[in-house]
Amino acid sequence: MNSFSSFNVNSVLVFLTAILISGGVQAQTCEPSANLIGVEPPSGECNTDLDADCCKPGEPYQTFTCSPTDQRAILTINSFEEGGDGGGASACDGQFHSDDTPVVALSTGWFNNRERCLRSITIEGNGRSVVAMVVDECDSTMGCDEEHAYQPPCRNNIVDASAAVWEALGVPSEDWGELDITWSDA
Repeated sequence: MNSFSSFNVNSVLVFLTAILISGGVQAQTCEPSANLIGVEPPSGECNTDLDADCCKPGEPYQTFTCSPTDQRAILTINSFEEGGDGGGASACDGQFHSDDTPVVALSTGWFNNRERCLRSITIEGNGRSVVAMVVDECDSTMGCDEEHAYQPPCRNNIVDASAAVWEALGVPSEDWGELDITWSDA
């Protein structure tokens, strides 16, 4: 190796080391903000439609105020209809929505204090894509209470979707539950 090549390699290594030490390149992480301890739901108060989980007494659940920056997510199933497993009316418009309409709830960090309310996102998964409207928050900061249908807090990388989204992605209903997806603002 000649001295010019050696100088360039060493310069690049010194430069990269300096950036890492100074914090110029930071890992895009989203760390838990707290733990929430599960409580026993009152009899008949936890809605388990669509195989939703109920909080378990004494079980710790991580909470998050952030979501990953890369928008790789897990698609989950939710009913946005009155009486469905989603709990109350949607946060964005105070309405319930038909499960035949492509609507979603985003984890707290992606919901971003209602910034994405009533905006469309494009979801890609199962070799297909669908446009859906954001109508609610999948709360990553709270859970295990009446407002959240006694379900645990959402994970920080969830796009909680109506049946219409799953159908548009061509996923057979017996496989609805969780699906690795990507999403972007439409």
